[in-house]
Amino acid sequence: MIGTTATLRVRIGAHDAHYAGELVDGSRVLALFGDLATELLIRLDGDEGLFRAYEAVEFVAPVYAGDFLEAVAELCSVGNTSRRIRFEARKVISNVRASGLPPSAAEALASPIVVARAVGTCVVPKELQRRPRELYMPGLPIGSPPAAEPLVTPVVGEDVVLTAAIVGAELTRAQTPYLPITPDEMADEAARCREAGAAIIHLHARNHDGSNTQASERYAEIIDAIRRRCDCIVQASTGGAVGMSLDERTGPLACAPEMATLNCGSINFGNDVFVNSRPDIRKIAGKIRSAGAIPELECYEVGHVEEALALVAEGAIGSPLHFQFVLGVKGAIPAREDVVLFLRSLLPGDATWAVAATGRFQQPMTELAIRLGGHARVGLEDNIYLSKGVLAEGSAPLVARASAYARSIGRAPADPARARQLLQIAPR
Repeated sequence: MIGTTATLRVRIGAHDAHYAGELVDGSRVLALFGDLATELLIRLDGDEGLFRAYEAVEFVAPVYAGDFLEAVAELCSVGNTSRRIRFEARKVISNVRASGLPPSAAEALASPIVVARAVGTCVVPKELQRRPRELYMPGLPIGSPPAAEPLVTPVVGEDVVLTAAIVGAELTRAQTPYLPITPDEMADEAARCREAGAAIIHLHARNHDGSNTQASERYAEIIDAIRRRCDCIVQASTGGAVGMSLDERTGPLACAPEMATLNCGSINFGNDVFVNSRPDIRKIAGKIRSAGAIPELECYEVGHVEEALALVAEGAIGSPLHFQFVLGVKGAIPAREDVVLFLRSLLPGDATWAVAATGRFQQPMTELAIRLGGHARVGLEDNIYLSKGVLAEGSAPLVARASAYARSIGRAPADPARARQLLQIAPR
């Protein structure tokens, strides 16, 4: 029964509007969560139970009269009497409210908007539990377990490896003042991300004027500064920036990073073309191997996974295999749950995988990957906002949010030493 979900879809009526502009009170959403919890308890225990407390509630988007909400609850863990549940409400239809259109105008949203999230605990007293524990915890004895041994089953027990992409190749100070540029700024941000829960720092480099560089000398300065401040795994980019030559892109490998990215195919990258020919992919793979680094296999399309597997078959790369699905880039594969599930299905059973999603897709795809047992990359390279219109003050707040979510479903953010074990990187 762990992982069981319940779903409600309702139209929010005018009678639910409590504030000016037909804005709906957040308690209306919490009422949906309560009904979902009740359904899960009935399915599990044959009793409505009691809602004890929320440990986290987050309202992230407004709800108005005329909106349709889809609310989902997922059973995370089961104790003697407690049941821990994760909730999410999404807007799937929105009243348009546009000048020149009738008040009844509405649109079905192509991408649902998350409006609220929560984690809460419900209680069903033992004497009211009408279904034997054997139904949802096979192999355990029916009856009351010892009080000192609560039966709590996490959704996924494995630690989650979080990567912080703190710089990127496209971002500018005009877009966000929190972009680190100098080696000291990058080292400070890396240390903040480490404290927030990151184990890996994905690294691009900038010259003093903010321009991109893949020069080994600049990378050496930055890596040295980071290693003086924290013990994170440093993962160098061999993608660089669109238009760089292969020799430019692989400059950082002279610094012997522990990991390096290996882009597994070409894509339309916005209005540009990010070229990775098959011969060049193999040349970069050879250079990564010579540098003693572990490749992270960057997959922007389904064919990129197949190309990575071809590299394995040819002996160009070997175990450990760590894939990263890059989602939401304009011109490449979209950021959707079905996409992640399909990409994951293509991987060998012993491979690890992570998701990096752009812009507003970063948070939902990060949380999806964590729920599915994968890992995740967050940071300013892919997304500069903490919420709509609110700039993240560096990458650390984005890491902290992902860490908090992982803990809420029973996964601990791996520290760098643990991440090295999981990714089969030699300890430093």
